[in-house]
Amino acid sequence: MFKELATLFALCAGSLLTLLLIGRLLQLRELLLNQNLGLLDVGRMLLYLSPFFLLLLIPIACMLSVFLTLLRMNTDLETTALRASGVSLYQLLPAPILLGTLCTLAAWWISFHGLAWGMENFRSTMLELARSKTQLVLQPGVFNREFPGITLYAQQADGASGELRTVFVKDATRGDSAATILAPEGRVRTDTERGEIVFQLRNGRIYREEPKGMSVIGFGTYQVKMDLSKMLSGYKIGEMRPKEMSWSQLNQIAERNEREGLNDNSARKVQVEIHKRLVLPLACLVLSLFAVPLASMFSGLHRHWGLLLALGFFLFYYTLLSLGLSLGETGAMPPALGLWLPNGVFLLTGLYGLRQAARERSFTVIERLRHIKLFGRRTADVR
Repeated sequence: MFKELATLFALCAGSLLTLLLIGRLLQLRELLLNQNLGLLDVGRMLLYLSPFFLLLLIPIACMLSVFLTLLRMNTDLETTALRASGVSLYQLLPAPILLGTLCTLAAWWISFHGLAWGMENFRSTMLELARSKTQLVLQPGVFNREFPGITLYAQQADGASGELRTVFVKDATRGDSAATILAPEGRVRTDTERGEIVFQLRNGRIYREEPKGMSVIGFGTYQVKMDLSKMLSGYKIGEMRPKEMSWSQLNQIAERNEREGLNDNSARKVQVEIHKRLVLPLACLVLSLFAVPLASMFSGLHRHWGLLLALGFFLFYYTLLSLGLSLGETGAMPPALGLWLPNGVFLLTGLYGLRQAARERSFTVIERLRHIKLFGRRTADVR
């Protein structure tokens, strides 16, 4: 039984992960085409994204494997034969519990270590792509228009250090107040923490056209900043978000917020992320137990309908979890209550259903539907 569970789990997890990664590839297609990345680089980026998706996919794959395995056993009357030979439903639980426990441990490792590793490397790869593209467009004696809203010309440009000589910049990033900047020297650098490209010019002048004429302003140092996301086809870099942080970073920020008495939106997001990384791994075990009586209830259902049914129940679980996330971030509900509530509801429902199924008191929905259909036919014949 455990072998069948493990096989179905690997099949479900692999299929869902492939679909999600293909979807993310389609979102980043412009970035990948513009950067001319090879297959090895694309594969490396997908590897970095995998922990983020696996944290969500492992619970659903665990639930699907348990549900489909027991549904097949019930449909083929294997469970009935086992009960007739004296094997109770409780004696079938070790295999689903073992699978749920192993999945919980794997998801915990991803939550505490793998997620931060993947997001950090993915972010570093994106920043390296931005740096590479910045160096490529810094060609001396050429009007570079690769930076959205900025036209850059430098008589001399060093792509490695970013140093510029005799610089002309047309800054149209501020809408109607476009400015022309001339400077004898400058430098281009990338601010990785804030996710920005910074054009730092020295000892120049700013020419700005106004209704009454032209204004000229001299400066010692002037900076033009541009979001790196515009260089990466809209991929958001910016400051590191809670979902990209490691477990230790989240706890350090949470402790600091508690000491300072902060309860703003950013502090609540950190609390929500901490609880989410604990809730999702435990969902593997909770959903495995929930799937056992669910399979008994829908005995006789075809596999493809069973797959849709299990996906529907997980969608309901994820809806409750998403609602808890939203309410926790807005402060309408404590993050602990909002995120742990779905696990509590499904655990209690699963334990009650398991108790009823073990006593053979649970009704089979499929049989009830057949009785209703048969009753409807008889009523029609009488009429």
